[in-house]
Amino acid sequence: MNRYKTLAANTVILGIGQFGSKLLVFLMVGFYQTALGTQGYGEVNNIVDAATLIMALATLSIGEAIIRFGIDTAYDNKQVFSIGIDITVAGVIASMVFIPIIGLFSGIFPESTVFTLLRNYSWLTILYVTTGSIKSSCALFVRSIGHVKLYAIDGILTTVMNIVFNVILLFTFRLGNLGYLLSVILADICSIVFLFFTAKLKDYFTFRGLDREMAAGMLRFCIPMIPTTIMWWIINVSDSFMISEMISMQASGIYKAASRFPSMISIFSGIFSQAWNMSAISESNSKSIAKFYTNVFDIFQSTVYVIAGALFAAIKPLILMIYDSAFYDAYLATPFIIMSVVFTCFSTFMGSVYVASKQSVRSMVTAGIGAAVNIVLNIIMINLWGIYGATFASFLSFVIIFTVRAIDTHKIVYMDLNLPKMGLNTLLLLAMGAIIFNVKDNTVFYISLVGIFVIILAFNFKAGLRAVRMILKKEVIE
Repeated sequence: MNRYKTLAANTVILGIGQFGSKLLVFLMVGFYQTALGTQGYGEVNNIVDAATLIMALATLSIGEAIIRFGIDTAYDNKQVFSIGIDITVAGVIASMVFIPIIGLFSGIFPESTVFTLLRNYSWLTILYVTTGSIKSSCALFVRSIGHVKLYAIDGILTTVMNIVFNVILLFTFRLGNLGYLLSVILADICSIVFLFFTAKLKDYFTFRGLDREMAAGMLRFCIPMIPTTIMWWIINVSDSFMISEMISMQASGIYKAASRFPSMISIFSGIFSQAWNMSAISESNSKSIAKFYTNVFDIFQSTVYVIAGALFAAIKPLILMIYDSAFYDAYLATPFIIMSVVFTCFSTFMGSVYVASKQSVRSMVTAGIGAAVNIVLNIIMINLWGIYGATFASFLSFVIIFTVRAIDTHKIVYMDLNLPKMGLNTLLLLAMGAIIFNVKDNTVFYISLVGIFVIILAFNFKAGLRAVRMILKKEVIE
């Protein structure tokens, strides 16, 4: 199987599992908003966002090392998994002390809604971090050793169990925020048990004879990922936190609602990135790696632009159809959110160069630049334009990260990014965003959006045909 076909096959398998899971979640959005309301919806998302950051800090981002070292055939999988789990468990224990301390800051900053939430839900946050960290390490290891189908099945199982527990705890027992968080925790426990038995993870774990040199190597790789994770968290999550503090929790809930549909692009990008990282690591020593990167990025960017264009055209009716009336105006906040996600995808692709070459420090520095810009712009823009200012700040931050990474990764592996193509596609999307902001007549609104989308589709059609030809070839020699 040629490397393009391998990449496509892994993407499809992961896509079947994860897209099905995400689709179920999207279908539940209206239910969540009805059960929790705008304030509750904002609160649980802030708790989840905070817990996500705590997981990365507590476990030293060991999941990144599990993937990188697990895929590489030069390392013993039993050692990789055992070291990963040991560090994960140690981090979980540390979080049991760390999380209550964070909650105490609510006494120092009584006006802070975020610190107050972590104080009120500290024990649930600890459980969330515990189950989420262990589940993540197990799932990432399963994917790293090539059990891609099992990894995909686990994604569907986790989502289905989450929804089942949601229905029971939110609808039947009406437990609100408590029920939402417990549902995620219980679903993660089901996932851990499932993976433990189906992947026979006990065969990969040992308490004795751990390779200290490998452990040191994994830590050297993943520890620089901690600041990187913090930077990404600041860029992705600080918007909603700062909106909560500077405007209101209700405004944060609307912002999160506006972000849900644009995250569909992230779903595709996330699925592809998982498959792509496997290929990039496996092919890192190939003599034609630069050509491989160039070809894949050309197809990837075309796909992202087409999905983004379709989303621009459909975003208003989707929000009106699925969301509660309190969220109807959320579509006005989506244009720069969609553009942010587009450049997040491109920045993540550039980051794969750092993963394959074990240049995690450079990943940290480039993300740090974007995070610093994002904080400054958020403070300025939210004060000026509220929610819309936050979306614009994120867009500029991700454009800067992509630009810096494109220049920096050129020193590691040369890629032709086809900048004229990127420029035209970006201008077409910005034109669609201008229509969403300014056009009130529905007929003109939809005809204009669909017309521009057809142009984007035609402009990127050639890349799609090229992808099909490369995948169908028995062997691709470059």
